[in-house]
Amino acid sequence: MKKLLLLMLTAVAAFAFKIAGSGYKAGDIATDFKLKNVNGKIVSMADYTSAKGFIVIFTCNHCPVAQAYEKRIMALDAKYASKGYPVIAISPNDPVAEPVDSYANMQKRAAERNYTFPYLIDETQNITRVYGAQATPTVYLLQKTANGLVVQYTGAIDNDQPEANAARTRYVENAVNALLDNKKPEVTGSKAFGCRIVWKSS
Repeated sequence: MKKLLLLMLTAVAAFAFKIAGSGYKAGDIATDFKLKNVNGKIVSMADYTSAKGFIVIFTCNHCPVAQAYEKRIMALDAKYASKGYPVIAISPNDPVAEPVDSYANMQKRAAERNYTFPYLIDETQNITRVYGAQATPTVYLLQKTANGLVVQYTGAIDNDQPEANAARTRYVENAVNALLDNKKPEVTGSKAFGCRIVWKSS
């Protein structure tokens, strides 16, 4: 019943479509950003001098799929931040069109859920466009190299959108584990399921 309800809610929110068009793919060099965190401070990946890379996740408050993945996002940061791959979450939506995703509501949710990672607002939506995210949640796994921040994986967190189960394929975990073992991820892209990003009208 829980699974069916989530699928129905997600359908209303326009879910489950494949990322397409422009944007980063595996092998591309990603740009850094300077975005405001829920604590009011500006965050850039350049601030993380000891990081090996980043798990950048475009996510939001209102989306049922993003909500379903929230604990898994928190678990990724708990597991990999200390190993050099912290989570950085970015809310891409226009808060005028989707008030639940306002900065004040982002602050409230981050505090209530005790986020251990930055939750940034992309007020201009420029970074979202550059990265090419089309849905929430969408992951970009970046690795620090001499040539810049190399995209090693893009897409979904795993292949089990409605519920967490032991049989799911953990795309992000598998990719990060490969990088930690000095290997290339076997899977570098997947279908991202979630709610369409709410763009500014002008």
